Parts: sequence; C-alpha cells; structure tokens
Amino acid sequence: MPIKTFRGLIADGAQDIVVLHTNNGSTGYRIHRLQVVTTNPVASSPEAVIKVYNISQASVDNLIDFSDNTLIASAFYENHGNSYDFGGNIIIADNVTFNQDIYITCTSTDGNMNYHLELEQIKLDLGENTVATLKDIRNTTS
Repeated sequence: MPIKTFRGLIADGAQDIVVLHTNNGSTGYRIHRLQVVTTNPVASSPEAVIKVYNISQASVDNLIDFSDNTLIASAFYENHGNSYDFGGNIIIADNVTFNQDIYITCTSTDGNMNYHLELEQIKLDLGENTVATLKDIRNTTS
C-alpha cells in the first residue's frame, strides 16, 4: 500500500487543507504517521496542539475531544527550553478511512509549527467508497 506524504508550516490559529478528493472517490486514506516540531526548537519553550479533522473547522482551539467523530488525529508538542527534551503525545484513530479532503489545525504558544503527515493510500471498492463518502457528507451537514 503506497504512502502519500504531506508537510507544511502552519501558524497559530490557522487551518490547512490537504486536498485528497477525486472525481470518483475510489481512493481512500488512513493516517499512518503524524509528526510535529516547532520552527525553532532550541530557542524557545513552545507548546502546541495540532489536530486533524475530516471536515473544515469554523474555529481553532486547543481542546482535544475524541467524542467528536470528525477528529481523526491529534498531536501535543512541548519543548522544555534549554534541556532540549522534546516531548509529544500523538494519537491517531487508525481505523478511520476517508476519501475526501482533511483539515489540519494548530494552536501554539510559539507561533508556527511544522507538520509531517503520512497517509496510507487504499483502493476502495464501490461499497467502501459509498460508505466513506456518506460519512463525510453526514459529518459536513450535522
């Protein structure tokens, strides 16, 4: 199964879109890996929350709530200043298959954060395609 890689720099309070939709929806994805790091890890003591959703968010915050079925991954990043002790907690809902765009949000005490996202690409049959698309439509309209 091929892996697609996306990386970017996201500002505090911002939302990035990862464009994945296709005309027929026959390609699905699962998050394989999510990594985050600040732009200047040695000069600061940042804390950040990066979240991945399967729908666009009206606002960006640092609250992690896995009862929200549109939240498919989150990462908490912290650096303890001059000790260079990088800490992080990354949670991925690996059983979630999606075939539409996903959205990455960031709240950070240090401004910008880098992210690296690896998605496992999956060929969907017609039934799986329909289920993934209907889930995305339901989440968008609920």
